[in-house]
Amino acid sequence: MGKRLIQQRRGKGTTRFRAPSFRYKGEIKILNKEYYVVKDLIRSAGHSAPLIEAEYNDKSTSLLIAPEGVSVGDKYLIGQGEPSPGNILPLSKIPEGTNVFCIEATPGSGGQFVRGSGTSAKVVSRSEKEVKLLLPSKKQKSFHPGCMAMIGIVAGGGRVEKPILKAGKMHHITKSRNQYYPVVSGSAMNAVAHPFGNKRTSRKSNAKPAPKNAPPGRKVGAIRPRRTGRKNK
Repeated sequence: MGKRLIQQRRGKGTTRFRAPSFRYKGEIKILNKEYYVVKDLIRSAGHSAPLIEAEYNDKSTSLLIAPEGVSVGDKYLIGQGEPSPGNILPLSKIPEGTNVFCIEATPGSGGQFVRGSGTSAKVVSRSEKEVKLLLPSKKQKSFHPGCMAMIGIVAGGGRVEKPILKAGKMHHITKSRNQYYPVVSGSAMNAVAHPFGNKRTSRKSNAKPAPKNAPPGRKVGAIRPRRTGRKNK
């Protein structure tokens, strides 16, 4: 009898594959206030970049992504002031060529884009209806001019430049977030472990689409189309 596929094991939701969110410090959220003061710099297992414990002018607090050059006690403006690192401004007030990060998907959403350590996006063009940004993936994306973004580059750059010299190090890195590691292709497995297993059937010429009524987890590789032929109008 074959073993259950990794897709089936992960989908059940056991503790082995559940992210340890109870160890995360909290959610990143930009609040629309007047200014914030950096109370502390903290490390969270759920984020690659260091975090800011920010206190706003009305004494409310939230967590923010830390920019390069930040220190405890610094004061930064929100929605006003110059586009200097650490300030939070709407995209409509940020000039072209400025590096930004922690960008809101929609006005008031709190910041979802470009939050990894050492990353930043660049403002390419602005208009009354949209603002185009060049993301770290080299793709351009349009945002609403009212979306807020932090000025600067995310702290913690150079993290990926340090070599991972042994598999045990990668094991602990991925285990801190409960990510699947090591990633093994189905064709490299034994026949009992995966439908693509066994060296004899690993030839690409024998690749076949998954059965139409395949159970969850068996639909791997080439997925059979829902329908074929010309669509009648």
